[in-house]
Amino acid sequence: MWQNKFFFALPHFFISRKMNSEFENLDFSSVETPCFLIEESLVRRNLQLISEVSRRSGAEIIMAFKAFSIWRLFDVTRSFIPYSTASSLNEARMAFHKLGSRPHTYAPAYRPDEIDELVNLSSHITFNSLAQFGRYRDLCLRSGVSCGIRINPEFSDVETDLYNPCAPGSRLGVILDNLPNVLPDGLEGFHFHTLCESSSYDLERTLRVVEERFGKLFPCLKWINFGGGHLMTRDGYDVEHLVSLIRNFRSRYPWLHVILEPGSAHMWRTGTLVSSVLDIVENHGIRTAILDVSFACHMPDCLEMPYQPFIVGAESIETNEGEHVYRMGGISCLSGDFVGYWRFDHELKIGERIVLEDMNHYTNVKTTMFNGVTHPSIALRRLDGHIDLLRRYTFDDYLSRMS
Repeated sequence: MWQNKFFFALPHFFISRKMNSEFENLDFSSVETPCFLIEESLVRRNLQLISEVSRRSGAEIIMAFKAFSIWRLFDVTRSFIPYSTASSLNEARMAFHKLGSRPHTYAPAYRPDEIDELVNLSSHITFNSLAQFGRYRDLCLRSGVSCGIRINPEFSDVETDLYNPCAPGSRLGVILDNLPNVLPDGLEGFHFHTLCESSSYDLERTLRVVEERFGKLFPCLKWINFGGGHLMTRDGYDVEHLVSLIRNFRSRYPWLHVILEPGSAHMWRTGTLVSSVLDIVENHGIRTAILDVSFACHMPDCLEMPYQPFIVGAESIETNEGEHVYRMGGISCLSGDFVGYWRFDHELKIGERIVLEDMNHYTNVKTTMFNGVTHPSIALRRLDGHIDLLRRYTFDDYLSRMS
């Protein structure tokens, strides 16, 4: 995943680059930091492309809350993408009560004290095992919920095991050897997920394996979910190939309703994390700009993958050599709360804005309140340029989390 996120297919930290992006011409001077700032125009751009892919391919494309769940933007998203996929009871509640539609729900296992409400909220429920399906099948059928099973084709191009759902011994999905030759009554769909910010050609390879291994069972199904990881809004993604791929698949299996549930694609490069320099420290020739944000608390993927995001007006480089080169440091007490090296065209000053790009997907949903570090506000720049503050976090938010 990390090699795909910011420089597809190549290890990003070996590449010196400065990106010309849509964020460079925006004004961040009035933004109170720290703040996740979402650009409505860029959100609409992505959603328009996704809805057009859906229309042309005949596939249903739904939004994965695990990547983005700021419900205050649902007035924008629902006009393009009215349906969603939920991974928990809370996400299913959000879909039903805030988006106004019933989600496709999948989780590795369902709690017995939550399943009744989940069934009442969901249109589809995908089970991770035949045992869970058997346990809750009758409940689902009585409620008119369409049931599916997640399959594991034991194939994926994802190289990082943390994000590879088909790694050996994976707990996700049923492998072919563990499926009966005749599917149990009430099972209407297959769901697979093998991708992570991937290309249509990665999907093509996966589909070939899925058809070879599971195609004999397709006549028993009504729908098939291609899962997430389809990064169709990334520059260079072959949208025409994706549309053709889906249409050809549907022509082979015209009775199957095809579903995709990308996460990152909806909010890819639609927002930033705006921060300020609090201090600059230097040890053994390494200068670190300490920001009022934290990689550990607010951008955990930077440490987990790791990956190095773009910064507006800076060039990411491999080493600390050269003039005006800084490492970015977070405000938490974790010693490893820092990332990368960036070259600026000037000496950084205390109070200067540092704008980290592409911080709208898998960011807010993964933040923590470790150390009690101030949680970034959430704001939306509207089409007319006005910035709406959607949420400012306070001491009460911290107290409610810790009580």
